[in-house]
Amino acid sequence: MAPPGSPSIAIPRGIWALGFVSLLMDVSSELIHSLLPVFMVTALGMSAFAVGLIEGAAESTALIVKVFSGMVSDWLGRRKLLAVLGYGLGAASKPLFALASSAGWVLGARLIDRVGKGIRGAPRDALVADIAPPELRGAAFGLRQSLDTVGAFLGPLLGMGLMLLWADDFHAVFWVAVIPAVLSVVLLCVGVKEPAHHEGHKSVNPLRKENLRRLPSAYWWVVAVGAVFTLARFSEAFLVLRAQQSGLPLAFAPLVMIAMNVIYALAAYPCGKLADAVSHRKLLAWGLALLIGADLLLAYDSHWGWIWAGVSLWGLHMAMTQGLLATMVADTAPADLRGTAYGLFNLMSGVAMLLASALAGWLWEAFSPAATFYAGAAFCVIALAVMRVREPR
Repeated sequence: MAPPGSPSIAIPRGIWALGFVSLLMDVSSELIHSLLPVFMVTALGMSAFAVGLIEGAAESTALIVKVFSGMVSDWLGRRKLLAVLGYGLGAASKPLFALASSAGWVLGARLIDRVGKGIRGAPRDALVADIAPPELRGAAFGLRQSLDTVGAFLGPLLGMGLMLLWADDFHAVFWVAVIPAVLSVVLLCVGVKEPAHHEGHKSVNPLRKENLRRLPSAYWWVVAVGAVFTLARFSEAFLVLRAQQSGLPLAFAPLVMIAMNVIYALAAYPCGKLADAVSHRKLLAWGLALLIGADLLLAYDSHWGWIWAGVSLWGLHMAMTQGLLATMVADTAPADLRGTAYGLFNLMSGVAMLLASALAGWLWEAFSPAATFYAGAAFCVIALAVMRVREPR
């Protein structure tokens, strides 16, 4: 292997392994999630309101757990154990979806799945930062995000194919999701080695004032920018709804997410490498400009040509910004508090996402679909204004 600092230095094998762990779990999760709303309404006879309650409870649970899992990983001084627990819970939830015969089963499965996602998220990102050399962090996060997103479009593709093959047998399709979920846990256990810890490592309580004060002002600047940034990017469910207005048949609604995630997957790694070479602030600004373009295209007309152009820009925006924000957290937080840093960042961004999506839904119903996307563009402008505030050092 080339010495540190060499231009030819390779991304460590552990990063590749974490990427394929994410890919396998996303294949499993998105196979189910791309069909779950239809399953709940048609097969279980649930109302849209009940679906909303279940999804809201699940996402809120994940947000709360994310903060504490990152803090626990810092307290233990270990990341992999919590990552295995999180992915293990995600895998354990998959048979429950296949067995579901009532709303209670679905709620239980979703809560277990989201608890697992909340547990693994911050420790996994901290583990990526621990394994990757500092000069390759952008590329490492971009690679993991790219592989993760490959799973995000392979899952819905597999789900649509199996539904056609097995005559809309939801339960049979959900059983298939168990296989990649179990493989992801096995790969994490055998393919990822946690870096050796410094001698004399002592467990710390990240919630103590003296430890929270060690998170520098530059980190909190990233948190603030990330939260405002997320307000500008509401749930992708509204992309699907907009596409349906163009005449897209309901059965092919997952194609919207597949198209977006294909672009996301192809561009995430190149954008990650770019983040290692150019100003992070400039790259974020470019990402916001892409999101403004996507919002304006989606607001302009519901014709399929405008919709797919907007969805494409949305995917490119995601590729340019998601790994970049994770890299910025790693660069500004102390190594022994990275889990806590990711947990707090994810919490603030998650709350912003819930607020943004609620506002988007209200604007959609009270005014028009175009109003939702114009509001997204307006929040992008606000985020650009926040970024003009000098970043602390």
